Amino acid sequence: MNKIIPVRSFEKLIFEFRGIKVMVDIDLATLYETETKKLKQQVKRNIDRFPDDFMFELTRDEMKQLIKAVPRLETLKYSPVNPLVFTEQGVAMLSSVLTSPKAVQMNIEIMRAFAKYRALLMGNSEIRREIEALDKKLNNAFKFLLDKIDALTPKYMNRKAIGFKTPDKIKILKITL
Repeated sequence: MNKIIPVRSFEKLIFEFRGIKVMVDIDLATLYETETKKLKQQVKRNIDRFPDDFMFELTRDEMKQLIKAVPRLETLKYSPVNPLVFTEQGVAMLSSVLTSPKAVQMNIEIMRAFAKYRALLMGNSEIRREIEALDKKLNNAFKFLLDKIDALTPKYMNRKAIGFKTPDKIKILKITL
């Protein structure tokens, strides 16, 4: 019965809040085959192990945003407490709080998912850099071509200006009362 979920399934459980990749307590409790309430109790009993960069509580607005983005978490809107979210380090710290074999096994798989997610992001940044370099080359090529076209067009010197002429000085009448 110790079935390990493939890493690709965990990637759908990783969200970004406040610029940080996190996992929601309800998903972690499901993975560890425990109740969310029990997971939160263990965390609160060991709160000194979970600083703000390991775990934080979502605001109501963030929770609504999460529910809107992920319909499977719709039960959260009935919860009187906001969900806790755990960073990669927070998930690792859960293994010291939840010591069941299932929890340790799941933590290993979740850590692999975070690593794969990070590698995917790094790959995207490399592709972005290559695209920016290509874009710069294309811009330089277009600039070169436009300069050549401008050099071929005839230049008109000493052309008489066309249009309306305005007087050099406009007289303003001052009326005093």
